[in-house]
Amino acid sequence: MVQRVRRTGVAIFTTLTIMGYYLAQARAAEEERFEISSIKAIRPTLVDTITALRQRDVARAREAFADYDSGWNGIEVYINIRNKDVYRVLELEFQPRITKALDGPNPEISEVLMDVQAMLVKFDEAVSLFANAAPLNPLYDDVARLRIVRAHLREVTPALKAGNLAKARKSFEAFEDGWFNIEDFVRAQSLDAYVAIETGMVHIEQALLLTDQPDVAAVTGLVGGVMNQYNAVVTEVQRQARSAQ
Repeated sequence: MVQRVRRTGVAIFTTLTIMGYYLAQARAAEEERFEISSIKAIRPTLVDTITALRQRDVARAREAFADYDSGWNGIEVYINIRNKDVYRVLELEFQPRITKALDGPNPEISEVLMDVQAMLVKFDEAVSLFANAAPLNPLYDDVARLRIVRAHLREVTPALKAGNLAKARKSFEAFEDGWFNIEDFVRAQSLDAYVAIETGMVHIEQALLLTDQPDVAAVTGLVGGVMNQYNAVVTEVQRQARSAQ
């Protein structure tokens, strides 16, 4: 009797283990790969741009589309590798035309709205196409992760030059937050670059976050120094990705 109970318990445990394995596999299959989730993550900025234009709020539309531009810089590597025609349309046709219109003194809202709506359609088509394609070399995910984090640092200098200190500080803090996720990877790629970036970030924090009236020229120079070191790592990982493709 004891043996029968023991055998039954083992059988139940085995069944549950197998079921757990297949459920885990099913969940893993349902999860989007980093490429697709990262591209989708910037879609709301286009939706926000459309919403603002429908409300005839050009200032908010300009801000939302600037957020798209920043996010795009992080993930454009995927589009460029996947489909150069789609990249050309999004990067070289829609984006500059919309940016120029929104930066103009009197944007024709209906025309800009049609452009952004058409851009969103093209964007969604690209996501659908890429989602059904085979994964790229994982090194491209590393490139994208580096670029996604860097996008926040790229926002600091333009914000400072525009006199938007709050935006500059917010962007640098976002870069700091993202840095924690990729600093080990950067250290493995180049210890010298890692040390230079870490040192530069400390100086930027002191000059930007801990000062009431930052010296724009000084902070811009510090950001440029960190950017140069960071870009060298990005360039090297991109080279590795292309070599492995």
